[in-house]
Amino acid sequence: MRLHVLSSGSKANGYVLYNDREALVIECGVPYSQCLQAIDFHRERIVGALVSHEHGDHAKYVAQYLGAGIDVFASSGTIDGMRPYMKGRILQPTRIESQQLFDIGGFKVLPFDTQHDCNEPLGFLVYHEEMGQILFATDTYYLKYTFPNLSHIMLECNYETGIIEQNVADGVIPAIVKERVFRSHMSLETHIKTLQANDLSKVNSIVLLHLSGNNSSPADFKKAVEEATGKLVYVAEKGLDIPFNRQMF
Repeated sequence: MRLHVLSSGSKANGYVLYNDREALVIECGVPYSQCLQAIDFHRERIVGALVSHEHGDHAKYVAQYLGAGIDVFASSGTIDGMRPYMKGRILQPTRIESQQLFDIGGFKVLPFDTQHDCNEPLGFLVYHEEMGQILFATDTYYLKYTFPNLSHIMLECNYETGIIEQNVADGVIPAIVKERVFRSHMSLETHIKTLQANDLSKVNSIVLLHLSGNNSSPADFKKAVEEATGKLVYVAEKGLDIPFNRQMF
């Protein structure tokens, strides 16, 4: 199993978990054509797509995925919020609920509720026999759950408090934006505390998601998480393609 990052950040988000037989898309925030290119145009391998919430950088291209016959899974609140992007499509996403396990091909998915400024956002615990269990959570200012038996973690690390405070002081961003970020995105500090609250003994890699363009420092964030966890850490950047197996080697 491998992870391919299509994009991660405030402009667009998309990720693909794939092997030579099947692929699971997470987020529909990038054009379907880019997703297809990432798996060498093997459309038949895509077993479905998950959407965490309704905002455009995660859901803007959902109509393209539906139009290609891809099964899209999201909460009822997210589906209602995505209607402007679906343009009257007859095919509709499948409604899923927090803490209700379901299968997509060889993947088992357990959604859970997250904390963001939208209706019914979700994170996902995803299991596949090749990769073990991964935690995916983005656009949430904290997680109220801990998760056992994790092999990989994909977790938002949007900003660092000192950087965003300095940006407000320097006039780079207005104070109202800072307050919105504090109520909707995960800081480096909370990211590290979240990791430390979970059992990391079986974790092979940690992927930092959705870094802010203005309020983060990718190299510093990567170093801080490595030092706090002792784990292999990646920053989710467009084109990143890494092994996502149950065993590290």
